[in-house]
Amino acid sequence: MIENIKTNSYDESNIQVLEGLEAVRKRPGMYIGSTSSRGLHHLVYEIMDNSIDEALAGYCDEIEVIINKDNSITNIDNGRGIPVGIHPKMGIPTVEVVHTILHAGGKFGGEGYKVSGGLHGVGASVVNALSEYLEVEVYRDGNIYSQRFERGIPVGSLKVIGKTDKTGTITTFKPDEEIFEEIEFEYDTLVARFRELAFLNKGITIRIIDKRKDEIVKKELHYEGGIISFVEYMDRNKEPIHNTIFIEGFKDGSYVEIAMQYNKDTYVENIYSFANNIATTEGGTHLTGFKTAITKVFNDYAKKYNIIKENDKKLLGEDVREGLTSVISVKINEPQFEGQTKTKLGNSEIRSLVEGVVNEKLSSFLEENPNISKQILEKCINSARAREAARKARELTRRKNVLESATLPGKLADCSERDPSLCEIYIVEGDSAGGSAKQGRDRKFQAILPLWGKMLNVERSRIDKVYGNEKLLPIITALGAGIGEEFESEKLRYHKIIIMADADVDGSHIRTLLLTFFYRYMKPLVEKGHIYIAQPPLYKLAKGKEEYYCYNDKELNKILIQKEWKKEECSIQRYKGLGEMNPEQLWNTTMNPETRTILKVELEDAITADEIFNILMGEKVEPRKEFIQTHAKNVKNLDI
Repeated sequence: MIENIKTNSYDESNIQVLEGLEAVRKRPGMYIGSTSSRGLHHLVYEIMDNSIDEALAGYCDEIEVIINKDNSITNIDNGRGIPVGIHPKMGIPTVEVVHTILHAGGKFGGEGYKVSGGLHGVGASVVNALSEYLEVEVYRDGNIYSQRFERGIPVGSLKVIGKTDKTGTITTFKPDEEIFEEIEFEYDTLVARFRELAFLNKGITIRIIDKRKDEIVKKELHYEGGIISFVEYMDRNKEPIHNTIFIEGFKDGSYVEIAMQYNKDTYVENIYSFANNIATTEGGTHLTGFKTAITKVFNDYAKKYNIIKENDKKLLGEDVREGLTSVISVKINEPQFEGQTKTKLGNSEIRSLVEGVVNEKLSSFLEENPNISKQILEKCINSARAREAARKARELTRRKNVLESATLPGKLADCSERDPSLCEIYIVEGDSAGGSAKQGRDRKFQAILPLWGKMLNVERSRIDKVYGNEKLLPIITALGAGIGEEFESEKLRYHKIIIMADADVDGSHIRTLLLTFFYRYMKPLVEKGHIYIAQPPLYKLAKGKEEYYCYNDKELNKILIQKEWKKEECSIQRYKGLGEMNPEQLWNTTMNPETRTILKVELEDAITADEIFNILMGEKVEPRKEFIQTHAKNVKNLDI
């Protein structure tokens, strides 16, 4: 496929300039989202994307990323090298244009790239503007060219520093401490993104090297199986029904490839879509075409062989996607993304391409593999039965609420405010803590919902079991937005949902069960940042009339050192449960917006999140045991 979209030229005339570099340092969030850890890592992805675009064009098959000791990054590729000749419009070397002019690149309708992920052309210039320094070396035309920039400004002109028979680009940059909250790259975060890119670009080799510690850490990512390997990697802790199905198609310069696999022991769908290597987290036309096609294919097959009778109800999309892991990747000449975040694909022609390919290829697979088809259809039909049972349970619940003339759970202490954006609900472990929270809260905007005991592990259950669970039903009813396919964000009654559990093993388990439930059945709550974790203090430190609340051992020791207190001279109370605090203490330490600490639950990597939930809460014991053994040394605040 790569050879089919290979271009003939890539020189100075292919670089088109749209506008100059402005305001990047003043408003970095406009270009990289934030100056937090997420924005910091985005700089690496921007430079990496340029190398990946060379791979898409068929000119690069090796990329190496090095985290240097000073937390600078070096990105090396063996592509064609950035053009270095004088730009016909700007009158300066083209490599300087690329690094100093916003929206300058070979991706705006020229012949530099037929397929590209970096459509806005802001990558190199934005990284340059937000770096303390950036140095670029270009291997091209038999020469090695070099230029240095500091905070976006060239330091000297482009120079030839040697001869070479290689091609490629080496970029080294150090993010500016004046811009970013903290300069500390997370190795695992980079590996997760690079692994994704290696899966999506079959045959490419990506190496990441971390030189910050005495022992250098290296990882090489190379997958000849492409997205087939991607699906197998995601399903490695599950029990598949069949080997991965792979289908592909090519039309009018656009290419689609799909890998899919059904699992016996999971009840949720995990479908990930990409366009030109960009994760389209909001879906788009390629995802719509896939969902429409597989629903039609399975219904047609089931009716043809009387698996579903003529008068029976059709299988719905959610039925045929239960337990499915799939990757959809499209490569397009002129992708149309909705919004600058590029999370939703809008090309209408891609829907028909995907539908046509899936209709033809998946139908053939089902015909050629009747035993596998039967097993998949059985799972789909069981899902439909569970959906119908869930509908009846839901209607029964609604009728019960009407008869009892109370639509909210009896244990819920609601707030008086009716604007959801101003409301928050604390989901509290236990009646004792719930009682303290009810007395200590601000009744205007804070609601309290006490829970008792451990709720259902939804990772191992279908949706009908969720509706029948007495621990989860009060949460569903209180939030008011429904679950699963029927979830409606606009009906959410509270925009802050705060999980408040004890700081012990049981409390951690309850938090994990609740997070699994929200992620699997109310995913938009996680995606839109509505879920929070309360952070009650671990200790109360007192000496005489002085009292301090400490949230971890580090804070405790810091105060002891500052005050020059000895432990044996102080009263140190270790809170094992929220119920040990009186209402005033709970308000001051954990519930008062002016003094509390709460952690927002954010979804940075859906694939990693799915993997962790499956490991921790799934059926298989061995992956969970291995995970615990691997990460045990990093555990903090474990109550033993």
